Amino acid sequence: MTAIERAALPRAKAKSPAASQGGNPFPAPFSLRCGALLIDYITLISIVVVGTLIARLLGGGARSSGTSAETVGILIAVVAAVLNLGVLPGLTGLTLGKWATGLRIERDSGTQIGIGRALLRHFVGYPLSFIILGIGFLVTTLTVRGRGLHDIIAGTIVVREGSF
Repeated sequence: MTAIERAALPRAKAKSPAASQGGNPFPAPFSLRCGALLIDYITLISIVVVGTLIARLLGGGARSSGTSAETVGILIAVVAAVLNLGVLPGLTGLTLGKWATGLRIERDSGTQIGIGRALLRHFVGYPLSFIILGIGFLVTTLTVRGRGLHDIIAGTIVVREGSF
């Protein structure tokens, strides 16, 4: 096969399930995105709260703070944050909140985002979106494809999973 013949062949791209079901996936509504974010952060805060409660029960009350049990709870929450907001979406396109609300994070091209892009989106893009008084999140409601500042930074889009 010559180089010209290879160039003429269509290149197969790994499309997401949402993109392959109906062509262009539907951008996720702002309300579902907020719900997914809320679920993700409630999960992480719950880990810290449970760790603090266990530390206070074991450590002798409210006056003893900063015990090793409390530190372990915070470390577990940090590990859970990296797994839920970086590794899991990098491999599957889903966080716990996105899974619960039927959403998926994809690259602009419709392929999986990868761990590096997921870490960039959640640990650089989210803080930047928040620091500017949440305007980075509100941009989602103004753009045609429903992309926030964190999505623009990472080159991602959040779409509905399946048909709704």
